[in-house]
Parts: sequence; C-alpha cells; structure tokens
Amino acid sequence: MSLWKKRVDSGENPFINIGTFKLRFPFIHYRFEWPDYFQGLLMCAVDLAAIPLIVELLGMPFEAAMAIVILNGIFYLIHHLLGDPVVPGWITPAIPIIMVYIETFDMGPDRVKALMAFQLLLGLICIFLGYTKLAKKVVILIPSAIKSGIIIGAGISAINAVFKNGGRFDLFPFSITIAVGVGFYLIYSRHFNMNKRKNKILSLIGNLGILPIILLAILIAPLFNEANWPEIEWGFSKPNFKILISEFTVFGVGLPPLNMFLSAIPTALATYIVLFGDILQSQAILEEADKKRDDENIDYNANRAHLIFGGRNSIMSFIGPDITMCGPLWAAMHIVIVERYKQGKKAMHSIIGGSGSFRWGTNTGLLLLPIVTLVKPILGVALALTLIIQGFVSVRIGFLESKSLKDLGIAGVIAGVLLSKGAGWAFAVGILLVFLIYGKKFFREGGGDYPNESDAFKKY
Repeated sequence: MSLWKKRVDSGENPFINIGTFKLRFPFIHYRFEWPDYFQGLLMCAVDLAAIPLIVELLGMPFEAAMAIVILNGIFYLIHHLLGDPVVPGWITPAIPIIMVYIETFDMGPDRVKALMAFQLLLGLICIFLGYTKLAKKVVILIPSAIKSGIIIGAGISAINAVFKNGGRFDLFPFSITIAVGVGFYLIYSRHFNMNKRKNKILSLIGNLGILPIILLAILIAPLFNEANWPEIEWGFSKPNFKILISEFTVFGVGLPPLNMFLSAIPTALATYIVLFGDILQSQAILEEADKKRDDENIDYNANRAHLIFGGRNSIMSFIGPDITMCGPLWAAMHIVIVERYKQGKKAMHSIIGGSGSFRWGTNTGLLLLPIVTLVKPILGVALALTLIIQGFVSVRIGFLESKSLKDLGIAGVIAGVLLSKGAGWAFAVGILLVFLIYGKKFFREGGGDYPNESDAFKKY
C-alpha cells in the first residue's frame, strides 16, 4: 500500500500544519520527481563553485570549505520541507558587495569574525521582517533611485570580480569566453528559443539550465591547458568539520565585537535590497506557473520565506560562515523546474515535489566523490559563469527599478561608488543626491518635476 497522500484537485498537497510552516515529507506528502533528482546530481557543481571563493577569501582548506557547502546543502532542504515552493540558492548578486566588505579586514580571525557578524545581522534582519510582516513596507520606503543603484552596482561588481586584474578570467580566458558565450545563447537567445520549440533535443538542452555548460567546461578547460583533466576518485566526499569548527567558527575564534556588527549595517542593508529582488522574482515566476495549472494551488508566502532563509543565515553564522550567504532563490534552476511543471501533472505532480527532489539530488551529488572530483578542476569557471549571468540579470532589473532618467543618473553614481568605496559610501551618496534633487519628494517616485519624463523613460 502506498504511503503517498494524494491531494484533491485545485487544492494543496497534504501537509502537517505547524503554524506559518507546512511540513511535508517525500513519498508521503509529495511525489518524488526522479528527473529533477538526477538533474540535481550534477548541478551540485554550482554549489561546489563556492569553494574557491571561500578558500581564497578566508584562507580555508578545501575540505573545510566542502563542509560549509554540505551544511548549506542540508539547509537548502528546509525550504520545501516547511512549505516554501522554490529552489533556494545563494544571494549571488550580493557576493561582490560582501567580498569588498570583508576584504577591509585582515585575513585570519578578524575576517572570519567580520563575516560571522555580517551573516548573523542579515539573518536577524530577515527574521524580524518576516515575523512582523514589514518586509515589503520597508523596501517600498527606500527611494527607487537608491534601490536601482544598489542592484546595478551589485551586477557590475559581479562582472568586475571576474574580469579585474588577477580575476578568474585571467586564469580561464578561453574556457570562460566559450562557456559564457554558449550560456547566454542557450538562456537568452531568441534564435535558440525559437528553435528549441521545434526540436526535442534542443528543448531538452534548454531545459537543463546551465548543466550543459558545466559539462562543456569540463571538456574545453583541459583542451586549452587552463585546467587538468578530472581525476575521478571513488567513494564519498571527505569534508573536514573539525577544522571548520575549531578555526573558522565562533567556537574557535570567539564572538565578533559590537563594532563589527555596527560596521556591517550598510552592507547588510544593501544585501537585503538585492535579496528582496529575489523574493519578488520568486513570486512572479510562481504566479505565472499557477495560472498554467488549475490542479494545484501554489502557496508562496514571502514572510515564511524570510523566516526560513533568515534562520539559515543566523545558524550558518555560528557553524559555517559563508561568503555566498543563504538566499531565497536559485533563479536559473527555479525557472527550469517551473517550466517543466507547466507541462502538466504527468510531467510534474507538484511544484514542491520538483523543487524538493532537485535539492535532494544536489545533496546526494555533494556526498559522491566521483561527481565532486569530476567538476573540481573547473569550479572557477562555474563560479565565473554564475557571476556573469547574475550580473547581466541584476543590471537589467536595476535599470527597470528606476522610474525616470534622473533616477537612472543617480543610480549610476551610486553604482560607481558602491564598486569603488563599498555600501556605506554608496548609501550616503545616494541619500544626499536624492535629497538634493527631489527634496520633499524624497520618498516618492522619481520624475515628478517633468510629468512626461517617467512615461518617456519607460518607453525608452
């Protein structure tokens, strides 16, 4: 007899009610989706791409960084288990902002403490806004020009992190060029989108997100002598939790001082602005999917999401502080899962099943040494690809956040200051410019002085 509790059409999948959260277990409250699980096995390569970043900025051994990635993977599961129907991931656009901030501290215990303080502060802000349901109100109060500048600046910073002197492009010039070129063609090209509708093989490639590009990088990097051929090892991965806990957590280096929490406030606010954009994107993607499927009611609750990823960041700040942070959305894979979900009940019974099965797959992949060793030589390429794609998306979204040409001008200045001086100076400059230009209309939409400017800008 099957343990699976089937849902009533047009309703939600069965769940155990625990207040704001809806607890669901695989094979009982949702059907396990094997296609998404197997896709997750190799897509763990993107999760593993955090390792070179952690190693570089914290001086952490590979095995200790691997422990952080595995801990993050376990916490990714909490989203769907507690009722959040998304594929969670990093706060990717904010990574360069965080990098600039923590690099102001000396390598060693001080830098680890600064990262702890930042991640805990961000987590507590998210929990507070989720619990009080103030998240949307707070973001609305921030002038559009400042939001636009922070998001554009984050996007440019992401791209700059790859192409700056000594960046990853210098290490993998041919591999990154080819991978990014193919990646943009597969994800954004109108020509490819038209052709994949007519060809099942192209459609399959398109639905695999950035997996084909990762596989391509494994082949081309050794051909251009930019990486070694993978040396496949068998068995299970070997994370070193002992070194992580004793040298890179609060249990080894102690609590951060109060001044570190205070200095982290501007960067935490900038990160939250970027993060809230992911929340809006999650909601928009799921609302579109909900219109396509009348057999399931998708329940997305932004306040519940805040509590989950706020809790993840707070806990990780103590047991495994991480540069990439614990974000609400892995946009590329969430879109891939949702596109398959739109194909109907036979393709994917529930969105919870799809997103959950995918994350069970990535967790399995992280534990399998053959998969880890297969992608290890090109983790730098995978990270560069992720940053460039996210930079493209952030600049586009940031541009649209501006309500007028004046807003966009202010945003450009803020973005430049953010890139060169960090979030604290960016906020200060943004507040000053908005006040000087809009005066009493500081909290209103831009373009108020010229009634047709906003309309002309949108048309442009």
